[in-house]
Amino acid sequence: MAALTVSMDRKIKALVKGGYYSSELEVVKDAMRSLFRENTELKVNAAIELYKENEISLSKAAEMVGVTTIEFKEILGKRGIIREIEARPASEMDRKLKKYL
Repeated sequence: MAALTVSMDRKIKALVKGGYYSSELEVVKDAMRSLFRENTELKVNAAIELYKENEISLSKAAEMVGVTTIEFKEILGKRGIIREIEARPASEMDRKLKKYL
């Protein structure tokens, strides 16, 4: 991550020194929470990127955005993002089907 500007760094250190936060990391975490709360489009974009990189599941991405999995699938579709679904081998499906028939 690029270094913070001197002004920003001073402000962060001042908040910690003043006892408003326990650490500089806590200041940054709070700032990021506020950013995502105020700019929902960024939150959606972050969830999509994490989902595309297989870092989170579809349901976790939906949870991150605050929508249902169906709504998140619709968001993906509107953006032209194709979901890849792994299918079980036919032999495994046949074996399970025979078990119940």
